Amino acid sequence: MREEIIQEYVNAYNNKDVDKMIENLADDVLFENISNHEVTLSIRGKDAFREQAIAALSYFSTRKQTILRTQHKGNTVEIYIDYEAIAAIDFPNGIKKGDEVKIMGRSIFEFARSGKIIKLTDIS
Repeated sequence: MREEIIQEYVNAYNNKDVDKMIENLADDVLFENISNHEVTLSIRGKDAFREQAIAALSYFSTRKQTILRTQHKGNTVEIYIDYEAIAAIDFPNGIKKGDEVKIMGRSIFEFARSGKIIKLTDIS
């Protein structure tokens, strides 16, 4: 069941379907993005996550996450992903509009007893 929820989330992410992305998030979900061992974004709450996800739609003209491997640990599921995208804007880190972005990363989904995602951490 958890793997199905995660696959639905990834599919929604790839299709830029924010409403479907947040469908299985708890109301008080915590989202964190970690890049180079530093927290670059921390958001609490389904509404705040939705706002950020909508804003992020404009960052890339195309984007795709592919799940390479899944690992279960207690109430968490960690997925290893291959990420490919085309930048739609210039980024402060030097990535320019039109550049191809390829990243290997992972996402950790923590589930509540209700089956909802209570924490999502993206690591690259």
